[in-house]
Amino acid sequence: MKLNLLLIVATLSTGFAAKATAPPQQVDICVYGGTSAGVIAAYTAKKLNKTVVLISPEKQLGGLTTGGLGYTDIGNKSAITGISRDFYRKIGTRYGRFEQWIFEPHVASQTFDQYIKAASLPILYEYQLDKVEKSNGAITSVTITGKDTRTIRAKMFIDCSYEGDLMAKAGVSYTVGREANAQYNETYNGVQMKQYHQFPDGVDPYKVPGKPESGLLWGISPATLDAPGTGDKKLQTYNFRICLSNVPENRIEIPQPADYKPEKYELLIRLLEKTNPKSLSAILKIDHMPNGKTDINNNGAFSTDMIGENYEYAEGDAATRKRIIQNHESYTKGLLYFIGHDPRVPEHLRKEMLQWGYPKDEYTNNGHWSPQLYVREVRRMVGEYVMTQANCEGKEKVTDGVGMAAYTMDSHNCQRVVVNGMVKNEGDVQVGGFGPYPVSYRSIIPKTGECSNLLVPVCLSATHIAYGSIRMEPVFMVLAQSAATAATVAINDGVSVQQTDVTKVQRILEQNPLADNSTPEILVDDNDSKRVVIKGDWQTERHGGYGPSMLVDRNGGEKSVRYSPEVKKAGKYQVYTYVPRVQGQAPHTGVTIYDGKTSHDTSIDAGGVKVEGQTSGEWVHLGTYQLTPGAWVEFQTGKSSGTVVADAVLFVPATRK
Repeated sequence: MKLNLLLIVATLSTGFAAKATAPPQQVDICVYGGTSAGVIAAYTAKKLNKTVVLISPEKQLGGLTTGGLGYTDIGNKSAITGISRDFYRKIGTRYGRFEQWIFEPHVASQTFDQYIKAASLPILYEYQLDKVEKSNGAITSVTITGKDTRTIRAKMFIDCSYEGDLMAKAGVSYTVGREANAQYNETYNGVQMKQYHQFPDGVDPYKVPGKPESGLLWGISPATLDAPGTGDKKLQTYNFRICLSNVPENRIEIPQPADYKPEKYELLIRLLEKTNPKSLSAILKIDHMPNGKTDINNNGAFSTDMIGENYEYAEGDAATRKRIIQNHESYTKGLLYFIGHDPRVPEHLRKEMLQWGYPKDEYTNNGHWSPQLYVREVRRMVGEYVMTQANCEGKEKVTDGVGMAAYTMDSHNCQRVVVNGMVKNEGDVQVGGFGPYPVSYRSIIPKTGECSNLLVPVCLSATHIAYGSIRMEPVFMVLAQSAATAATVAINDGVSVQQTDVTKVQRILEQNPLADNSTPEILVDDNDSKRVVIKGDWQTERHGGYGPSMLVDRNGGEKSVRYSPEVKKAGKYQVYTYVPRVQGQAPHTGVTIYDGKTSHDTSIDAGGVKVEGQTSGEWVHLGTYQLTPGAWVEFQTGKSSGTVVADAVLFVPATRK
């Protein structure tokens, strides 16, 4: 008895009390990572009748989607399918629209809550991955620590974290940084000195201008610039997507941070002296959200990106990552204060900055500041198939696609160095001009022999530059649904993820896109030769529409395009057409809708279409109709004056909410 008491006293006196150990938990599918992908993967698994648990290292779910990135990176709306698209439709109902891609953080959180409640998802908040147990090439269990220590056993595991910690601890091959261009026959990988977000010539990098011996200003690396296309372990920079408010009753003044160091922003002053900007947009990319809020991103040579300060994050332990996150928060809050208060900043910029403050109704449990750092790229798996620049550009096309991507090949800067006595940023790449392309199923699974029951839809297998196109929140959600569907098929068939029948996965995604057995919506795009009949000399244009193309007529005359959906289930459908931004578009285009029995004439009011955000167009409602097999929608040029566009037509079951 005395010995036991002595042990207890000794334990308490050291300040370390042993954490309780909860009983092991057994599920079909274990999802790690409380990101947007994590929520959708867990929801999908549960709706497909599998037992599931979602482990979130964070206290807030949704990752960047709830963390301030409300000005959604889309690329092309046709790439966003299934539950991911449904998410933006649900947000649309909050703002009185069909779908909405621009939203406040708390609205995104509440929308994810709808999925959590609908599936009664079991979630373990603020648990970190401790270790992974494997047997015969498969994960048998994971041990996590939080308020207690837990062991989760599962048949399948899905790593939905931004960091790829589960993947790494499972011994799966991965890489960090940039490949050399030569490795995968690319041109935009490795070291890249481009013109965007770049310093103009002549900005001095030294503390005392013209004197290298005085040392470099804060934020400049002493590294020597490598040859173009050279691979390295550098990461594209991180930042916070900043939600501020300009509504006085909802605005908290931005205070001076306790650890404020104005010398960190000396380089900004030199940049301002050189460029003499007219507005704050030269420093901050301020995208406006509903209700007077922002999604602020990096813009220009010196902005919210903390270049070169994230290299340790990928392989860092929890303490290292916490330090990096805190450093980024300190830098960003200091930058906002500096712009608004430092007398060397031009007065008109200070006045513009001071109209903004922290929103009272956002992140109320985190000091009105986002808890999610934008970790754009951490680890990337080297899986069964590596997505490359050739996939993005359509030069190589896979047949086992389980999702689409469409965004520009995009990398933020990776380092800030001295070149010819001037400060320069390196690593920014922005190359687009291609249409949606499929993402291979093999890119979300490990190589054969490495792990037979793990899927990785976020830190997927892609080169640095291809990942820059794929790494968008809506796409992560699409791939997460695909991963959960594949895990379900693998369990049902008793096979590994490498042996899973991809055609089954693709069929389920097509026939049950919301994983709830509801009637799927019907999309007919202009490039569907089986469902579209074209009369007249319409031109096919490859950019600006929904999907890979749109039909355009600029010559006038009597022409038409008829879309015939395959209506398998008669009923009421809401009919929409996609109206892209096209210069000189006819204010009105005649449309006839045949419901299978009766014709209905209507028209598209192109002048009333307001296109918002990073997208080419908007869906326009043509009405609700009782459709039966044989129904069609036809666009006619008729007497339209101006350019007529015929793009995609969408038929949404009216019973869907």
